[in-house]
Amino acid sequence: MAGIGFELRRLLKKGTLGGQVQAYAFAAVIGSGPWVMSIVAILAIGLLNIRQGLPSSFVGQFQVSITYLMAFSLILTGMLQLVFTRYVADRLYERRDALILANLFGALTLTFLTAGALGGAALVLWPDESLAYKLCMLTGFVTLCGIWIVVVFASAIKAYRQILMVFFMGYSITVAASLGLRAYGLEGLLLGFVVGQVCLFFALLALVVRQYPGEQMVSFDFLRRRQIYPSLIFIGLFYNVGAWADKFIFWTDPLTSVHVVGPLRASPIYDLPIFLSYLSLIPGMAVFLIRIETDFAEKCEAFYLTITRGGTLAQIVDAKRALVDSVRSGMLAMLKVQGATTIILLIMGDELLAWVGISPLYRSLLNVDLLAVAIQLLLLAVLNVLFYLDQRKAALRLCLLFVISNILFSGLTLYLGPAFFGYGFALAVLLTAGAGLLMLSRKLDQLECETFMLQPVYC
Repeated sequence: MAGIGFELRRLLKKGTLGGQVQAYAFAAVIGSGPWVMSIVAILAIGLLNIRQGLPSSFVGQFQVSITYLMAFSLILTGMLQLVFTRYVADRLYERRDALILANLFGALTLTFLTAGALGGAALVLWPDESLAYKLCMLTGFVTLCGIWIVVVFASAIKAYRQILMVFFMGYSITVAASLGLRAYGLEGLLLGFVVGQVCLFFALLALVVRQYPGEQMVSFDFLRRRQIYPSLIFIGLFYNVGAWADKFIFWTDPLTSVHVVGPLRASPIYDLPIFLSYLSLIPGMAVFLIRIETDFAEKCEAFYLTITRGGTLAQIVDAKRALVDSVRSGMLAMLKVQGATTIILLIMGDELLAWVGISPLYRSLLNVDLLAVAIQLLLLAVLNVLFYLDQRKAALRLCLLFVISNILFSGLTLYLGPAFFGYGFALAVLLTAGAGLLMLSRKLDQLECETFMLQPVYC
C-alpha cells in the first residue's frame, strides 16, 4: 500500500537525523507488527510480575495461554488477511476509497462470528477452569483476530505519528493493566492483556474510520468471486501454519512438553529461545520495509508504466535493470543489518539469557534459533517481492514447501534428540528461502516477457 511509502519517503527526504530516526521507528513498528510487539509485552509482563513476587506458575500459565491465542488467531485470520489486503489495495488503486470502510466492517463481522463460534466451542476443553479465565480467553481470541484484520491498514494510513502513539498506548496499557491486576492471579494477568488489546483494536479502528469514511455500514463485496484470489487464502494459511508447525510438534510430544493449564501444553526447552529470537527481527524488518516501500516501490511502478505507456525496448530493459538492482540492494542492506544484529546477539547470548532469567543451557538452541529467524526474514522479503510482482502461484508453492519441510524436519529432529532441537525449523526456512531466491531470480529474468504475455490483445 502506498501510504507508508509516501510517509517514509517524506521523512527520509528531510535529510536530518531526526527524520531518519522517525522513518526507521515507523518502519520498525509497522514491519514488526503486533506479533513481535506482543512477544515484548508478554516477556515484560512475565519479568515484572516475577520480580514483584507473583508465583511463577501464574506467569507461566499466562504466557502459554497468550501464546496459544496468538498462534490460533494468526492461523485463522491468515486465510482472510491477504485476501482482504488485496481487495483494499485494488480499491485504493481504483480510487474507490468509499467502499473500504463498509467492507472492513464486513470482514470484522465475519471474523468475529467465526472466531466467536470456534472459540466458544473450544471452551469445553477447559471444564475445570474458572468462568473468568474462559471469558478472558474467548475475548482475547476474538480481539486478536480483529487486530490482525485492522492492522492491514497500518501501512496505508498516512498519519504515522498517530500509528506510533496507538501502538505505544496499546502495549503500555497491556503491561500496566496486567501489573495492576496481578493480585487476581492468572485471571488478572489475562484480563490486563485483554484490556490493552481491546484498547489497541478500537484505537486502530478509529484511525481507519477517520481516514476512510464510507456511505454504507457493512458490505461483503470482498467475498464476491471475482474479488477473491483463492491462492491468497492458502498462502496465508500455509505460511502461518508453517511458522507454528515446529512449535506445535514440540508442544504435543510428551517427552518435550509439560502440562500447563487446561489442555494447553508448552515446551520450556524449545519455546523461550525461539520467541526471544524473534525480537531480533525488528532492525532487519525496519530496513527492509524502508527499502521496499521507497526505492523498490518506485522502480516497480516505473517498470510497469514504461510498458503500459509504450516505452521502447531500451527503456523497458533499463527500467527492469533498475528494478532488479533495487531488489538486490534492498535485500543486501537488510541482510547487513540483520546479520550484524544476529552476530551481536550471538556474542551476547549468555548475558541475554541471564537478563531474561533463562538458564545458560539454552545457549546452543538460542544460537540456532537466531540464525533461523534471520533466514526467515529473508523468506519474508522474497514473498513480499513476489506479491509486488503479483506472482501468487510462486508464493503459494513457497509457503506449501515451508509448511511441509518444517513438519518433516522438526519431526525428524524430535526423533534424533535434544542435540538437534531447532535445526528442523532452521533447515526448513533455509530450504524455503533458498528455493525462493532461485524462483525470484528466474521470475526477474523473465519479467518483461511474462508481463507482455499477460497483457490483453486487442484486434
